[in-house]
Amino acid sequence: MSYHSIICSCNFNLFFLLSLILYYLSIPAAFAIPKTQIGKTPVIFVFGDSNSDTGGLAAGLGFRINLPNGRTFFHRSTGRLSDGRLVIDFLCQSLNSSLLTPYLDALSGSTFANGANFAIVGSSTLPKYVPFSLNIQVMQFVHFKARTLELVSTGKRNLINDQGFRDALYLIDIGQNDIADSFSKNLSYVEVTKKIPDFVTEIENAIKTLYNQGARKFWVHNTGPLGCLPKILSLSPKKNLDSFGCLSSYNAAARLFNEELFHVSQKLRIQLTDATIVYVDVHSIKYDLIANATKYGFSNPLMVCCGSGGPPYNYDVRVTCGQPGYQVCEEGSPHVNWDGIHHTEAANKMIASRILSTAYSNPRVPFDFLFRH
Repeated sequence: MSYHSIICSCNFNLFFLLSLILYYLSIPAAFAIPKTQIGKTPVIFVFGDSNSDTGGLAAGLGFRINLPNGRTFFHRSTGRLSDGRLVIDFLCQSLNSSLLTPYLDALSGSTFANGANFAIVGSSTLPKYVPFSLNIQVMQFVHFKARTLELVSTGKRNLINDQGFRDALYLIDIGQNDIADSFSKNLSYVEVTKKIPDFVTEIENAIKTLYNQGARKFWVHNTGPLGCLPKILSLSPKKNLDSFGCLSSYNAAARLFNEELFHVSQKLRIQLTDATIVYVDVHSIKYDLIANATKYGFSNPLMVCCGSGGPPYNYDVRVTCGQPGYQVCEEGSPHVNWDGIHHTEAANKMIASRILSTAYSNPRVPFDFLFRH
């Protein structure tokens, strides 16, 4: 989500630390990320916002993302807004594939043989032609594909060929910023919901453009319960909270967005008969994680790990994660939220495992199936 807001900190007692150790000892069956054997290198192209940005903001705008971001898995900042891996990282690892390189990372040394990540922190569907809106990301892909095939035609090796682009998976995860930014402009709930069809139309247009470029396999995530994000809770009037402490109006708008996106996915399946379009209900996964945090071994799901301010949310827009004055919880603490907007690696791992289960997919197509056919 928006790069100008990142977050949280808490000190947990020995009881929680011991509980966490026991929890992690018990998670292989519950949250294990299954590995599959794929005959050829899986190719994935990602379009979205900070939920999937693996370093694009830092590479594209030089925006500094400091430690403790990245501390858990990478032991350094990689430009991800989390303590470790994102959902897309776990999805790649389930395929035994390398993690995706940001498209704009000029010094990565990557040939992008396994795809590229166009997702950028703060991105939305509208307005168009603003870095890095969804249509800009798609335009970047079109340029990337044309340049890659040009190099292939000259004999360059270890690049994606035309069939590779056709066989690739195109993952889209965007929309959260559109809704949140609309509310931040003091629009009413009704005014926000009237904008939703335009947001979804941009996603529909992106899929059609990619289809015309030869894409045939699409993986579309709906948007999460942004009314449960500590940043939004801390900055909004505490009215109409649900039983789990989330803002009902924000979550209702997210659900309307998701319903519209679901219907568009169904319509596109009819129109693009030779394409596979999988719609994934990430909203239900994330809301269940908030509602049943204790069941999954987490605590205080609305309090962030890296930020400032203390309970109930530990979010202060003036002192965000990695900025002077922040505090951070103990590494390994059972937090759902990392910085007020983004999830911890532990939460991302659970979310990815649920996505891979196919229980939240329509149709229920296994993630790795798209790389075997």
